[in-house]
Amino acid sequence: MNSTPPPVHFDDSTETHQVLNQSRPLEGYNSYTGDTALREAVERHGALWAQADLVAHGERCGSADVYQWGFDANAFKPQFASHDRQGFRVDLVTYHESYHRLMNLAMTEGLHADPWLDPREGAHVARAAKYFLQAQVESGHGCPVTMTFAAIPTLKLAPHVASQWCPKILKRQYDPRNIPHTDKDCLTVGMGMTEKQGGSDVRANTTRAQRVTNDVWELTGHKWFTSAPMCDGFLVLAQTEAGVTCFLVPRWRDDGSKNPLYVQRLKNKMGNVANASSEIEMRRAMGWLVGEPGRGIPAIIQMVAMTRFDCMIGSAAAQRQALSQAINHAVGRQAFGHPLLEQPLMRQVLADLALEVEGSIALTMRMAEALDRSLSPQGSPHEDLLLRLGLPVGKYWICKRTPGLVYEAMECLGGNGVTEEFIMARLYRDAPINAIWEGSGNIQALDVWRAIGKSPGVIDAWLSELEITQNAHPLLDKAVSALKTMLYAQQNQEAQARVVAVQLALTLQASLLVRGGSSAVAEAFIQSRLGAGVAAGLTFGTLPEGLDVTTLLQRAAP
Repeated sequence: MNSTPPPVHFDDSTETHQVLNQSRPLEGYNSYTGDTALREAVERHGALWAQADLVAHGERCGSADVYQWGFDANAFKPQFASHDRQGFRVDLVTYHESYHRLMNLAMTEGLHADPWLDPREGAHVARAAKYFLQAQVESGHGCPVTMTFAAIPTLKLAPHVASQWCPKILKRQYDPRNIPHTDKDCLTVGMGMTEKQGGSDVRANTTRAQRVTNDVWELTGHKWFTSAPMCDGFLVLAQTEAGVTCFLVPRWRDDGSKNPLYVQRLKNKMGNVANASSEIEMRRAMGWLVGEPGRGIPAIIQMVAMTRFDCMIGSAAAQRQALSQAINHAVGRQAFGHPLLEQPLMRQVLADLALEVEGSIALTMRMAEALDRSLSPQGSPHEDLLLRLGLPVGKYWICKRTPGLVYEAMECLGGNGVTEEFIMARLYRDAPINAIWEGSGNIQALDVWRAIGKSPGVIDAWLSELEITQNAHPLLDKAVSALKTMLYAQQNQEAQARVVAVQLALTLQASLLVRGGSSAVAEAFIQSRLGAGVAAGLTFGTLPEGLDVTTLLQRAAP
């Protein structure tokens, strides 16, 4: 016998849905006070004096306004015009106002200048922390900031140039106007090394330079990848009779006429789109000699060392932003009756990501302290050797780990993570840039191998750092012992360069975290990164059992 189904009642309201179970945007918070690992590192490495300034900058960088600048600077890409409406060559790149706001914030905060202006204890540590906070908002504008900062050691090789340019470079101001450098109070500096036939092999460059006077030369050639083409001048490598030589090439001549430095086109990049990257052609462009003829690579490498350090900071910042977004989402989102942050497997993933960020901050800030000590009036041979390995090791490992970490964090947000309204899609596109810029993974690993081969003292410096935590943990001791065997047995094996770089990074990160004071962090890092049979490195979220995940997540919460 068939029963009549009950009637279906429809709500005649026009409301189709309510917004439920969505996390709130991560904005209006202090990205410094909410970062336990960063605050501890600042104090541990000698920059506690900068606390008030860092708190203020963290408040600014965590604000909704500054976050929106980052979105707008990427939504409205730089535009290039080779000529003006009347046909005059202008080589003008225009940016959205939000890009200029980010640049102004960075420059007035001294991210390009402070350690050079006030080289006190902890100066590079404080600057790295401040850069770390701002890079979490938007990464593209960091390129000209970094190059301007990094140019100072190289420019000082040419006192006649440095006396005119460095005072203006070090001004805590920003002036984006397209006018001669002689009419400006503050300047920015870019660099041009890469050519299409050579890439990282700069000795294969074909750009030529001919002497006009003792210090003035004319350069002719084509640069394949020149970022921030609206900088006021560029450190450029070119061939002379003596070999590869370094020059400063301004956009304008001293007499106010345009230097024949022509932008051919802007690169259409998958990431880093707020920053313009270009191809530049020089047609007898005037440049000043920097350093000695034929010594261009040693001259420019002083700048490259600093830009590689900022790659470490920028990638660590991307890791932190991705982790913060993932935790923020997990706090505000429920699944299967419980907040995501309480789901056991999600906790494993987030805790593993948090460990990676802890290690990245620890290694980055230790290198910042090494810079402070190395560049102090007293100097430090130990810190010099530590930097010689630490910069390529850190650049290789932190930048290499970032794309995978950002992807995993993006997955935590589900479908929201891949939409452009959320920051995760931009973070994911930007994540590989630092791993490629200033030398890809192979270049960094080979630089590590080269340093070990040419300067055996770097091994002793690295191992002396690890000896500080000798007998602190059996797994760390075992890993250090294996590293010693590898270093002395494989130091002439180029094919093993990546393996060596990874083990150098992991052992020092572990040692630094032991010194950091959080036993929960140190134990989890060592067990998951150095323990036998662990799956870390294959995928995140595979932590061994028995770790203090709660402490890891509490420290990581923004």
